[in-house]
Amino acid sequence: MYFLGITSYLHMLVKTFGSAVYGVDAITISVEVDVNNQGKHYFIVGLPDNAIKESLQRVESAIKSNHFYMPRTKLVVNLAPADIKKTGTAFDLSIAIGTLAATGQIDNAERLKAFVIMGELSLDGTIKPIKGALSIALQAKKEKFEGLIVPLSNAKEAAMVNGLKVFGVNHMKDVVDFFKNENTLTETIVNTGETFLKAQSKYDIDFGDVKGQQNIKRALEIAAAGGHNAILIGPPGAGKTMLAKRIPTILPPLSLQEALETTKIHSVAGKLPEDLTIVNKRPFRSPHHTISDVALVGGGGNPQPGEISLAHNGVLFLDELPEFKRTVLEVMRQPMEERKVTISRAKVALDFPASFMLIASMNPCPCGYFNHPEKDCSCAPGVVQKYLNKVSGPLLDRIDLHVEVTPVNFDELASIQQSEKSDAIRQRVMESRTIQEKRYLKYEAVYCNAQMSSKMLKEICVIDEPSKKLLKTVMERLSLSARAYDRILKVSRTIADLDFSQQIKSEHLAEAIQFRSLDRENWGS
Repeated sequence: MYFLGITSYLHMLVKTFGSAVYGVDAITISVEVDVNNQGKHYFIVGLPDNAIKESLQRVESAIKSNHFYMPRTKLVVNLAPADIKKTGTAFDLSIAIGTLAATGQIDNAERLKAFVIMGELSLDGTIKPIKGALSIALQAKKEKFEGLIVPLSNAKEAAMVNGLKVFGVNHMKDVVDFFKNENTLTETIVNTGETFLKAQSKYDIDFGDVKGQQNIKRALEIAAAGGHNAILIGPPGAGKTMLAKRIPTILPPLSLQEALETTKIHSVAGKLPEDLTIVNKRPFRSPHHTISDVALVGGGGNPQPGEISLAHNGVLFLDELPEFKRTVLEVMRQPMEERKVTISRAKVALDFPASFMLIASMNPCPCGYFNHPEKDCSCAPGVVQKYLNKVSGPLLDRIDLHVEVTPVNFDELASIQQSEKSDAIRQRVMESRTIQEKRYLKYEAVYCNAQMSSKMLKEICVIDEPSKKLLKTVMERLSLSARAYDRILKVSRTIADLDFSQQIKSEHLAEAIQFRSLDRENWGS
């Protein structure tokens, strides 16, 4: 039925629209399909990668499998703008629909211009999931497209963007019939607010499960309240990992804007679970110490977000910090300061967000029992310091709180007294964050004390003369750097906020100084 009047379309040009994801944002791509009788070859141009070049084979098989006609003349597909490299398999569906329209099998070519069409095709026409659906939907809405057609498994994620019609499809035939007005597609509608709030504060773990360790809980409460980085140092079995995993339970809930930012990153990386339309809990990423620097900060031939970006608006936990390769740890230094990572290549530079809380843990020595109250350290002289030196001074400077974790004694472990639950701690953290939000209203992209610049410190962290003398003594005795000085002031500001104090008092400063244990002269020798 599709062989009638073939000569009528041999010079027909049809345009459909797709979208390419760069970094965490999308760019709309025009998919121009031209069929003519000047040859017998298929061409795809516009800087496609190998996956896109192979798409014509998938498209041809899908078209023939569903009893449509695939032209045997010259077929040219142009992905515009042609100077931007396109990657992946998500253009299959838009190329297939464009080919059918260019051969007259879809006679409503003008309607195609109202939709962004994305999806990977199987050889039988089944549509497979894509990455970055949320970013694509946001860009489609920005450019005022009427609707977006994506694989059914990506539809709920894309439908988080209000004001855009999102249609989820399972098969190419459904899309063809839709544009031929032979059927209607069901619009995917998601209640963004309800989906976001659902299970936002439900956790399987709680600080109430932790026996003892009151000083460690206090340190982590301060870290959560001000968004500070922290390192836990102590012997094996003292509870470092257990405590770290519970930090998300005391952090303030994600705002909707933060949730959308985080979801975009996870979607682009292909890390968004199928049953999850939006990330509604703060991420907790815990990479193994064998991780490479590219996997940690992002990159690759087609740059992808790394673990520090996947931890955006959440926690990055590095267990057994000295076991990580030195080069891996050092590449984190700049992103920790700038709260983003720039991946530069010859023709492109991409920014990935990386605003995270770094929580690290380590043993005090190779055997793990240096400074243990009951067990003796078996390490040779000098080995402890050599072990600690695996973590560079500049990296430790960027960690606000150094927390010594000691083992819990039997009486505390056996106690039936209920420990304070995460909800109670979170409430204090949220009250502190509310104070900080009001304080930083006039500053751009500053929401908590850890994000203060050195210039802001002079204005916000004013201390009296006795406090200045205390800080001067500490600086001289511990040989602290200027960055450590800034960190102490930021932590003391957070402690004052938890105390609902407008002024930083000497006791706030003294408590902040206690959390610089790794700066102490001859620590570990």
